[in-house]
Amino acid sequence: MHPGFAVAFGVDTLRRSCTDEPHNSFSINPVLQGATKKTNRMTNDELNVSGELTNAENTPEEVNAEVNETPAEIVAEEAQPAPAEKKAEVAAVVEDDDDEPTVEKLKASQIQQVSLEDFDWDSIGKKHESYSTDERTRLESLYDKTLSSIVEHEVIDGTVVSISSREVVVNIGFKSDGVIPQSELRYNPNLKIGDKIEVYVESQEDLGGQLLLSHKKARILRSWERVNQAFENDEIINGYVKCRTKGGLIVDVFGIEAFLPGSQIDVKPIRDYDVYVDKVMEFKVVKINQEYKNVVVSHKALIEDELEQQKAEIISKLEKGQILEGTVKNITSYGVFVDLGGVDGLVHITDLSWGRINHPEEIVQFDEKIQVVILDFDENKKRIALGLKQLTPHPWDSLDENIKIGDKVKGRVVVIADYGAFIEIAPGVEGLIHVSEMSWSQHLRTAQDFLKVGDEVEAVILTLDREERKMSLGIKQLIPDPWTNIKEKYPINSKHEATVRNFTNFGIFVELEEGVDGLIHISDLSWSKKIKHPAEFTKIGEKIEVIVLDVDVENRRLSLGHKQLEENPWDVFESVFAVGSVHKGTITSAGDKGMVVALPYGVEGFAPQRHLQKEDNTTAKVDETLDFKVIEFSKDNKKIILSHSRIFQDASAAERVKESAAKESAEVSTKRAVKKLKDNLEKTTLGDLEALANLKSDMEESEKKAKDKKADE
Repeated sequence: MHPGFAVAFGVDTLRRSCTDEPHNSFSINPVLQGATKKTNRMTNDELNVSGELTNAENTPEEVNAEVNETPAEIVAEEAQPAPAEKKAEVAAVVEDDDDEPTVEKLKASQIQQVSLEDFDWDSIGKKHESYSTDERTRLESLYDKTLSSIVEHEVIDGTVVSISSREVVVNIGFKSDGVIPQSELRYNPNLKIGDKIEVYVESQEDLGGQLLLSHKKARILRSWERVNQAFENDEIINGYVKCRTKGGLIVDVFGIEAFLPGSQIDVKPIRDYDVYVDKVMEFKVVKINQEYKNVVVSHKALIEDELEQQKAEIISKLEKGQILEGTVKNITSYGVFVDLGGVDGLVHITDLSWGRINHPEEIVQFDEKIQVVILDFDENKKRIALGLKQLTPHPWDSLDENIKIGDKVKGRVVVIADYGAFIEIAPGVEGLIHVSEMSWSQHLRTAQDFLKVGDEVEAVILTLDREERKMSLGIKQLIPDPWTNIKEKYPINSKHEATVRNFTNFGIFVELEEGVDGLIHISDLSWSKKIKHPAEFTKIGEKIEVIVLDVDVENRRLSLGHKQLEENPWDVFESVFAVGSVHKGTITSAGDKGMVVALPYGVEGFAPQRHLQKEDNTTAKVDETLDFKVIEFSKDNKKIILSHSRIFQDASAAERVKESAAKESAEVSTKRAVKKLKDNLEKTTLGDLEALANLKSDMEESEKKAKDKKADE
């Protein structure tokens, strides 16, 4: 028995049929009917899965013809275990017609019963091929061509077959179509039926048997590659503006959130970013951060490309000196940008007016139409320099021809610098007052000390160059020069009061009056004190008494002194601090070579290091008061050299000299006495000998005392 019978109604069915029949044979009709059903089911399922055979190698008629042969083959095969006469009857029924056997003929025929004894029970459950190898291969090929090879979690291309307000139906060649929400495709409003889109296969079949697709995930997987490709190829891409953020907008590009800076939205300044939200626009990728996966896009770049073409065309037609009409597009602190109809030019602030202005808004307003002249342009850099003031005559050309050097003019201070001030005597006509022409004083000062912007001043024309359009002015010339009669006003040895203006290492600059300065040398500040820097003596701005020592009219210099106001105390000090005199002094400071000592009458002396040793072998210290001996005095150099060590050293030396003199005197006396004894030896008597013995005893006693005293010392 063919295994198809067992599949059709099962082993239990066969057994029930055997037990129900009283004889040992049963009707084969149900068996053939089951085989017929199986055959029909196989042909329908295998040949009509996708419902179309237009691409198959054989036509539907050829396939049906091949399939219709199957029942006869099955019957012939299943009838083999039956007796020979039954085989003949079955064959007669199957081959009854000239046409090929069909299922209907099999159903209509009566099949003879087969003996249960001849039934092959062992063949039940075993699989037997119903098709030859070639037939099965050909049928499988036809079936495979009707389906696509679909793998989950991959990105493939699909075709849009239907679009509604909520969803888009996509065909990917699978047994069923997929549905994608319309929200995933809102960035592409031009989508239409038949367009190819990429989709991500999430699942071939969900619980409801539906194919699950996602266009958003497919875009994300492919988006980074496409963004990089667009950046490398400088492509123009579409993007959906999702929302506004700080400094710009967030744009959906291929499913990636890119940043659109506010400065890259348009060539014009944008005041309201919200008008671009929820719009689809064209962009160019201008920057990609591969590490952080950040993308920056620009819509301005597209506009600039178009403007560049317009600029190139307009600039090619420009000529220097050409007068054009333009619209004020932007105003900055340094100039005005003018739109010339597709290309911008700059009018620098210095080219707006012949006169001085603080800001371009004083001359033009935003969106104002003005006439400008082309001063210069650069075709390579696409820069155009424009001028506005050049459309009117230069003010210097209309300057009064009668104005000459030495004339007095009035004007207004428009600009002040450290080196001077610019005075506008007429619109567009300016003169410079240098700081040296503001005062007769030689003291270094800045222009801000004399003038400020907006002041109305009167000045004298010092130089005038109409060709170069330059003029220099002066205001000190309006007052008399104080050095004209300086010797009469400040004769030598005259005393005056001056103001301290500046310090230097070598002296003090003072001002006697405006324009008359003098110098007090550091050596002329004090008779007694040694000053290292003038700041130790006075302060800037203080008043100080001075005496004129010398006048140099040619170089405008005055030599002044301060100590000369008093008599020279060194004439008196010479007798007070004579060499060898001892005075009380206080050590005020210490140096490498010695210490400075303050003496009476405000005089300072210097004690070298070797002369600061005290009698107990210690060294004198600062703020210590001791006796000092003058060992050197110089009136010309105003120098007094002192010593503390000399005081006890000289006393000890004097004592030694005194002892030495006493000893020498004693020796002389002894020698004289001995000589006298010798001379009177011959006249010696007993009484003389006794006197001699006493003299000798006295001399020995005297020597002993001298030795004891020396030992005590």
